[in-house]
Amino acid sequence: MLLVDGESIRYNLSWIENLGAFGRDPVASLSNLLDATRHENPWTREVLRGIRAPGTGFPLLIMLGTMRRLSGKDFCVIYRRNPVLVLNFKNEKFERWVIPAAEKNVALLKARGFLD
Repeated sequence: MLLVDGESIRYNLSWIENLGAFGRDPVASLSNLLDATRHENPWTREVLRGIRAPGTGFPLLIMLGTMRRLSGKDFCVIYRRNPVLVLNFKNEKFERWVIPAAEKNVALLKARGFLD
């Protein structure tokens, strides 16, 4: 679930998600969030770019962790064929976050003006 604390935004992972992602909750500055888009199918080249390293991945089932490519890296939390939100950042550890399009996440981004 997305959380905003002052000027930072965080995607809060459960302990089992942290284990599967081989990492910790991603945190970024809210001022570095450029925009967010919703995608109905997360298993496309438009959404998933690069190779998973480190993390857990089974095609069409789960993708947790970091997707690396030459131009940067993304943080992914994808379950089955559920819709996702892609958050684009500048000057952060992860260029993009690909997270579930849960109602709470969508509502938070709409309230902040990042999602139509």
